[in-house]
Amino acid sequence: MTVAIGALLGALAGTGLLLVVLGSPPLRRRSLSDRIAPYLIDPTVSSRLLSPTQSSAGTALNRLTAPLLKDAVRILDRVVGGQTSVRNRLAALGSHLTVEDFRTDQVVWGTVGAGFGVVVSLGVVLAGHRNPIVLALLILVGAVAGVLGRDWWLTQSVARHHAEILAEFPVVAEMLALAVTAGEGPLSAIDRVTRLAHGHLSDQLRGILADTRSGTPVQQALLTARDRARLEPLARFLDGMAVAIERGTPLAEVLRAQAADVRALGKRQLLEAGGRKEITMMIPVVFLILPITILFAFFPGLVAITTVAR
Repeated sequence: MTVAIGALLGALAGTGLLLVVLGSPPLRRRSLSDRIAPYLIDPTVSSRLLSPTQSSAGTALNRLTAPLLKDAVRILDRVVGGQTSVRNRLAALGSHLTVEDFRTDQVVWGTVGAGFGVVVSLGVVLAGHRNPIVLALLILVGAVAGVLGRDWWLTQSVARHHAEILAEFPVVAEMLALAVTAGEGPLSAIDRVTRLAHGHLSDQLRGILADTRSGTPVQQALLTARDRARLEPLARFLDGMAVAIERGTPLAEVLRAQAADVRALGKRQLLEAGGRKEITMMIPVVFLILPITILFAFFPGLVAITTVAR
């Protein structure tokens, strides 16, 4: 049996060594693409001093892990799904990431979560619990938490992005209305506001200007920005501007009305947040302050009863 295992290992080692020798550049057969490549590409090679410096170890690691990462991204996308939702949230955020880049981030976060699960599993093993099912569940829970955590972080980023847009909205709308009232056209007013204001809403208005300067009609640029915004007040605002420009209605009045609607929406959201905070503030009162008050009220009587009973 030992002789058979040794012969098998020797055969495997000899086969591997033979493949290495045959695959070396002196013995490897050149393909057609290798033979015609010098005649199809620019043979001039730039100096390495002019190229960005990269670590050879990092480059080798990237080449080794890239196929595994691509397979993991493909499997994750097949399991999780929801590409339309991710694409809409990335577009609403104005991010340059694609769905594949986001899935790659999810794989990285899941790997970090799985690593944290491995650390916790080692702690559990050192504590004396060596159930393999529990250890596997800890690693799995860490990986799933990492994947879902990246999705939650994207959702929170979109919510913060929308909140900042709503905070900027009334001021920008009033500035646009003032510029239009002063006699400027819609594009000139947007250009003036984008030069004076800074923020996420100004960035979206700059995108509208860029589309119009590239040849897109104003109405089409406004409707495209509306579909890309994924925010209802902003969508109504851009839709109202497009309709006002198309039908020739007074644009300043439309902008002021939109600004008033957004201010009313902000007041309603503030009242709703106050109501939720009021309920949250009742938790320490009911579960902490009230029991302590009852304890202070009944403790002297309880001590007196105990003393009399003795």
